[in-house]
Amino acid sequence: MGRRGRSERPTLADVARLAGVSPTTASKVLNGRSDVGAKTRDLVLGVMAEIGYKPTAVRHEQPRERTLVTVLDIVESRYAGTVLQGILVAATAAQAELLLRLPPGEPVSTSPAAARGWMEEQRACGVVGLIALAVAVPDAMLLAAEELELPIVTIDPIDTTESRLVSIGSTNWAGGRSATEHVIRLGHRRVGWIGGPLGSAPSLERFHGYQAALDSAGITPDRALVRHEAFAVEAGQRHGHDLLSLPERPTAIVAGNDEIAVGVLAAAKVLGIAVPGELSVTGFDDTPQTQWTTPRLTSVRQPLVGMGRMAVETVLGMADGVQPASRHLQLATTLSVRDSTGPGPHAPGNVSTG
Repeated sequence: MGRRGRSERPTLADVARLAGVSPTTASKVLNGRSDVGAKTRDLVLGVMAEIGYKPTAVRHEQPRERTLVTVLDIVESRYAGTVLQGILVAATAAQAELLLRLPPGEPVSTSPAAARGWMEEQRACGVVGLIALAVAVPDAMLLAAEELELPIVTIDPIDTTESRLVSIGSTNWAGGRSATEHVIRLGHRRVGWIGGPLGSAPSLERFHGYQAALDSAGITPDRALVRHEAFAVEAGQRHGHDLLSLPERPTAIVAGNDEIAVGVLAAAKVLGIAVPGELSVTGFDDTPQTQWTTPRLTSVRQPLVGMGRMAVETVLGMADGVQPASRHLQLATTLSVRDSTGPGPHAPGNVSTG
């Protein structure tokens, strides 16, 4: 009798057949996987209850939702906030929890044992992948992640030469070139550059785009007009004041990001230099603050929200064993022209060329 009872016990295949789904989908519902639609989940659970299906093995733990960790160190910047918006939207859509972490210092960043311990702590919290937002991933952490098969995706990585990392960025070189070409078309020949740190790959790519635009226009770059420091308002204000105090000051300044450009606008205001009447300024990122500056800021638009979404989709895919088609993914940039750029002294008739 006991044998007959066992043979008549509903199976997962019975559940799948009655619910009209595949056995794989029924298994995902049973295991609490989040990649099943709500209606399908309710249907399968309803069939399980109706026919009295019981798993063959007793489950002592409730299935965990997937969790992602985003590591970043500039939470207050508009750039980081906008990228995080995309990460949060995509994580929510995927029913994944999102944790924020500051970059771990020593010994985690230098000791393989400490790095492995940190990674194991993340795994114990249900973390299935990490997203590094504009921060370096030390070798010790990268090695530990590989050993534990914990995927990492970087957004705007400091170092784009690391072949072991999957990175997501934008066409920085093309963006830097388009901003510079824009002010050159407006008649500017004395064009300054204020960028982020020399160790930042995105900043260097934008700077090389600036140089390429000058070369293409037959303009000899003036080293006195070039500054590199930090992606910060204070850096833009300080270096902007220096450049605008030169005997032969630039008539246009291309900034490495919007924060720097805002600092340049502040410096111009202190010095009584009209924008765009006497100075044109461009930014990079096209963060929401470009609409709040006076005048409104011309900026290279990075698809920041899209970069965040892509990072989530990519790292979750890697957690499921799906490798991206490319190790380095780039989204296109576009130039958003607003009120901070105008005709330069060398424009024909000194009128805007559009």
